[in-house]
Amino acid sequence: MVYFHGTTDFYIEGPTAVTLGKFDGIHRGHQKLMRRILELEKADPAIRSTAFVFNSNKNDQLMTAAEQKSLIAEMGISNLVNCPFVPEITGMLPEEFVREVLIGKLHASHVVVGTDFRFGYKRSGDTGVLRDLQHRYGFSLDVIEKERYMDREISSTYVREALSSGDMELVRALLGRSYTVEGTVVRGRHMGTGMGMPTANLVPPEEKMLPPNGVYFSETLMDGEKYRSVTNIGYKPTIGETFKGVETYMFGINTKDELYGREIRVSLLHYLRPEIRFDSIDDLKQQIRTDIRSGKEYFGE
Repeated sequence: MVYFHGTTDFYIEGPTAVTLGKFDGIHRGHQKLMRRILELEKADPAIRSTAFVFNSNKNDQLMTAAEQKSLIAEMGISNLVNCPFVPEITGMLPEEFVREVLIGKLHASHVVVGTDFRFGYKRSGDTGVLRDLQHRYGFSLDVIEKERYMDREISSTYVREALSSGDMELVRALLGRSYTVEGTVVRGRHMGTGMGMPTANLVPPEEKMLPPNGVYFSETLMDGEKYRSVTNIGYKPTIGETFKGVETYMFGINTKDELYGREIRVSLLHYLRPEIRFDSIDDLKQQIRTDIRSGKEYFGE
C-alpha cells in the first residue's frame, strides 16, 4: 500500500477509485465504502483503490493513525492519503477541492461517499455538488446508503456512545470486530510477576479513546499468537499510578517470559467491573485472582 501521512504534497497516478471521510474507527459503514472501491479496482485492473482521510488530530479518536493504516492495508486498499486538516485544504471551495485534489492530485475516475458526506469551505459541499460536478470533471459518483444496527444509522458517534458505556458487545456489532488497543509493552512495577502472574503494560497515545476504567475480558495478539486474557484499564488506584494505562494478563504466559519491548494488540471483549481502590495490596491480589477465575469461566476454561 502506498501511504501519504501528514502532508498535502501527495500525488497519485490515475485512474483511481477514491472514497473520502474521517474514517474514525472504520466501522461497518466505512467498510461498505471501502468494499465498493475494491470492487471497482477488481473490475478494472488499471484503477487503484484510494482512501482519502481527513485527519483533524483531535483527542478521543477511535483509532490512532497507525491503527487506521494497519487496518486499511489489511483490507487491501492500494493507496491511503492521511491528509492534515489545514487551512490550505479546509479553505478550499467545493469545486476547487474537486479540481485541485480529486482530479489534480488523485486522478479520480470514480468517487464513492456516504449520503451525509460534506466537504470544502465550511462544509459547503455535499453529494449534490458532487453530482453537479461529475460530468464536468469526468468522474462517476457512487453515493452509498448508511449501514444500520438496532434501527439506527451506524456512525462514529454511535460507536463512541457504546464505548463510553463499556458496552463492548455493541461496539463489536458496530465495528464488525472487537475494539483494540495496541502498542509496545513498557516496564511496569513487576507486581504481577511477583504474584506469578506476569502482565503486559501499555501506555496508549493521548488521542486514543478508551472505555471506562475497569477490568475487561480480552484477547491479546502477540508474536502472531492469540492469548485469552484479562485487562485492567485505568490508574491502578491501590498502587497510585499517575498515568492511565492498559495492563493485561495473558493466560498461558510463563513468569520467565520477558514481555518488555514486544508488540501486542489487545481486543476488549466484555466489561467485567469498574476499577476499585483496595485497602491493601493483599486485597488487590485476591481480587486479581478472582478476576482471572472469572475470565477462565468466561472463556470456558
